[in-house]
Amino acid sequence: MELRLIDVRGTNPDYRAVVPRGAFDVEHAVAVVEPICAAVAERGEAALREFAAKFDGVEPEHLRVPVEELARCADELDADVRAALVESIRRRSEVAQTEGTPALVRAEVAPGAVVETKTVPVSRVGLYVPGGLAPLASSVLMNVVPAQVAGVGSLAVATPPSREHGGLPSPTILALCHLLGVDEVYAVGGAQAIAMFAHGVPGLCEPVDLVTGPGNIYVVAAKRLLRGIVGIDSEAGPTEIAVLADDTADPAFVAADLISQAEHDPMAGSVLVTDSPELAASVNQLLAGQVAGLDNVERIGTALAGPQSAVVLVDDLDQGLEVVDAYAAEHLEIHTRDAYEVAHRVRNAGAIFIGPWSPVPLGDYSAGSTHVLPTAGAARFQSGLTVRSFTKTVHLIHYDEAALREVGPTVEAFATAEHLPGHRAAITVRTAAEGVDRW
Repeated sequence: MELRLIDVRGTNPDYRAVVPRGAFDVEHAVAVVEPICAAVAERGEAALREFAAKFDGVEPEHLRVPVEELARCADELDADVRAALVESIRRRSEVAQTEGTPALVRAEVAPGAVVETKTVPVSRVGLYVPGGLAPLASSVLMNVVPAQVAGVGSLAVATPPSREHGGLPSPTILALCHLLGVDEVYAVGGAQAIAMFAHGVPGLCEPVDLVTGPGNIYVVAAKRLLRGIVGIDSEAGPTEIAVLADDTADPAFVAADLISQAEHDPMAGSVLVTDSPELAASVNQLLAGQVAGLDNVERIGTALAGPQSAVVLVDDLDQGLEVVDAYAAEHLEIHTRDAYEVAHRVRNAGAIFIGPWSPVPLGDYSAGSTHVLPTAGAARFQSGLTVRSFTKTVHLIHYDEAALREVGPTVEAFATAEHLPGHRAAITVRTAAEGVDRW
């Protein structure tokens, strides 16, 4: 089990074309989910039950999980798991308190000319929590906590039903919803959950304004299809990790961290960028032994052997930084000398993990950071899910008469240049000299 080698030493290529990427054909998946979303819009609960039986292998007794089931799952939590969840909630909440913006900012651009920027939370949000290969209870707190801190008034969670649990979702997911005070939880997964949130289902679920949370390619496709009917956070693809490392890195740490993301999905990407051939060789030698003791050997092996994973050999740290900026990884680890300084030279990454004691799984659960992050290079222009993701801004413009008269000629000149005389007239009717007939 070895990562393939991409050697860019002595070259200056287009790094976006060089860095490893897996195939993720969302547009093809849109065609698959379109009839599913249409069926939910047209037939509501009946369609949701039909798709649960078809895709999840079980039809839930209740599509909306009863509140008493949420409480039961919380009561039955293992004590150590409960403590871990509570501590992770505390840390994510503390960081979330730093992520917002002032509720109102005022700018007086001239005497009597005021523009305020008001930040308000979205009214209602649908939060999607994946099931599938691994029921990601951690995604509950990563969605719910920043939404609550933002002040969202109405939160609903959707997560797939489980045949193993008699049509209920994962008990840990339900318990965490209860701990967070979320009692509107639906045993609905996949594209049909996104359609339920977007269109609403009479008698079951009111439509939402925004859908957030990661999911498989069909969830992503449904978000793309329904965007505009409902807001979305992002189109997140398979998870990925890049490690920028030099000869000071511990190969055992690097190998373990590459494996940790490969464990998520056969399409997950694990990329090592290094100027040390010796480190690259050591990491490759360690992979098989570290994977052998894990449960998900086949999944990990598929991910590490896929076109989305590789070792990229570079001349030096500067070239390595060019490569990781072009890759714009969801998760980027820095294992170099002066790792903190190097981290602050990176422009493009969803989240940056600095030094040997900050592995990506820390961020998945308990660092306090978000783990809902941009993938597939979207970190070049997009941020992870934070409090700001659940807010919107509104400008309030308040000019008095003197302020409008002062700037009026500027507006009139601009309108004239754009051949919009009606725009110009809306100023002139207010600012024309006294005695001019405005009617």
